[in-house]
Order: sequence, then C-alpha cells, then structure tokens
Amino acid sequence: MTDDLRGGAGLELSRDQILGFRRRTQGLDERLSPGSESLRRAAWAGFQDSVPRSALHSLHARVEGVSSDAWEDPALVQVWGLRFSAYVVPAGEHAYFTVARLPESGPRRERAEDIATRLQAFVRDRRVDAREAAAGIGNHPNELRYAALTGTLLIRWDGAHQPTVWIVPRPEIEPFEARIDLARRYLHGLGPGTPEGFSEWAGIRMPWVTPVFEALAPSLVRVRIPGGDAFLLAEDEDLARSDGADPAAARLLPSGDTFYLLQGPAREVVVPDPKQRAALWTPRVWPGAVLVEGDIVGTWRRSGGKVTIEAWRNLTASERTALEQEALSLPLPDAVVTSVDYS
Repeated sequence: MTDDLRGGAGLELSRDQILGFRRRTQGLDERLSPGSESLRRAAWAGFQDSVPRSALHSLHARVEGVSSDAWEDPALVQVWGLRFSAYVVPAGEHAYFTVARLPESGPRRERAEDIATRLQAFVRDRRVDAREAAAGIGNHPNELRYAALTGTLLIRWDGAHQPTVWIVPRPEIEPFEARIDLARRYLHGLGPGTPEGFSEWAGIRMPWVTPVFEALAPSLVRVRIPGGDAFLLAEDEDLARSDGADPAAARLLPSGDTFYLLQGPAREVVVPDPKQRAALWTPRVWPGAVLVEGDIVGTWRRSGGKVTIEAWRNLTASERTALEQEALSLPLPDAVVTSVDYS
C-alpha cells in the first residue's frame, strides 16, 4: 500500500452518519422522479437480480412510478455481473460490472475469450436461448457466464427459464480501468469502504484490488468508522458530514439489495445485533430487509399475494401503515399483494 493509504484517519463517522450517507447516495430517503434517467441513476451501483425480480423491487424502493416491466426499460440492461450473479445495470455501462472482473492474463481470461469468440460465431446477430447457445458451442449453459467477463454478452432472464443471450460489441475499456470505475461506484454507494470490502462485494481477488486503491489514493480520504478505518471518496466528504434529508418512513428492500449487500465486518455497522444479522444474512437465500426510518428493523418475504414481515421490535401503528402501503404498492409481474401479515 502507498503512504497515502497507510495514513491515519482524518474524519470520524458514526453509524447513523454512515447509514445516512448510504441512503442518500442510493436514493432511499426520497424517491427519484419517474423516468428512464432516474432508473439509470438508481442502478448506478447495479442491482442484483439473482432472486427473480429483486432488481425490480430495488428500483421501486428508489424511483416513483416503477411498473412491473421497469427492469426492461431501454435505460437498463441485464448481465451476468459481480460474482457471476444476474444484475440489472445502466445501459452502456455494463463493462464496469463485467470487464472489471476479467483478469489481465492467465487461464480464466483465456477461457473467457475462447467461449466469447465461439459464442459470437454461433449466435451472430440473433437472440438465442442459453441452452441452444451452449449446445451450439459444446459447453454447459453455466459456462456461458465466463464469456460475460469480456463485456460482449448480454442476457434477458425472466426468473423462470434459461436466459436469452446475445452478443454486443466489445467495450473499449481495459480491465484495470473498469475496476477503478467499479471501485468508485462501490465507495460512493456503499462507502466508507475498504479494499477487502470491495473485493468481497465485487468478487475480485485482492491482488487485483490493491493496485486499484493505490491508483485511487489521491482521491480518497481515510475515515474512522465503528470497528476500524475505511476510505471515502474525497468528493463525498461533505455529503457524509451533512445531515441530509429525513429518512423515508418505510422501504421494503429485496433479497440482495445494494444497501445491505455486504460481507464480514461491514455487516456489523448495518445490523449491530448478531442474532439479527443471522436472521438477515442467512446461509441460503436471504430474506428482504425492512427499512423503517432509515434503519433495518426486520425481514420480509412474499408468497403470491401475501407479504409476511418479521419485525425485531414493536412497530407503531404509523410504521405498520407505512409498511403496508409499501407492500401494497410493490410492482409484481405475477401477482397483486392483497395482505400483509406480521410474525
């Protein structure tokens, strides 16, 4: 690490300030106005879509008037992104979530390039079911994900079937440049952050991450947070210090939402209680997170038209009303929420 990254913290932020900063940068205190540009802004750090339509619910938590097909707006595209998970990201910016994970050299890069080249020859200008594409080049459908690292593969996955895949021109950006941009998105949306936190969030190995943070060092400030030191973009320092807007009364964040897509010690800032952390970050599919007045106070799940909320504390009548309004407004492609239960 450079001397800039070894220096002492010049700013100290409390848990409330950290959560407030993340809510503001992610648009969770006040929804953005309807429209494609707002969808792009909301998805700036990407939305995981591995649980079908979780990205749609992430958009709904941040943008007014989100319809059940908003994830297919031309302002957005779907890719196999961070950790090879399905992601919804801004159109034209998918390279930051794909090429950023491509090694500079070695077997993984060779594999990605080989599959991408053969896919391009088979798919050409068509949109093809992933099983057909995989059979056409003699690979297992899951292996097509490696081609996504080249930035030449987009997908459409409706959650029920194999995705449709197609080829796009190769982005004109090198992996290291893409990693720098992705790290800036991480620090702006989930900051203050650490190289280790970025590595876990993005699924990029630490030997590739360390040079990224060294390159960013002149534009970073070291921050003291509960549990240790972290980094913040210098341009975000004033925003992190400010009080900002009042938090929203309630939001229902889907499984894997960016607000709590964290690993290891970073989870302790968001949810200090270890039993509650275990309830939110389960070993299998995570439940959604219940955000009330800017703080996670429980989990939720949906089955058909029924939303079940498990709160970690007693909720007031007004808080329940706000949560019920959120649940009833969820844009669902397959059902309409008709009831909200508390367990």
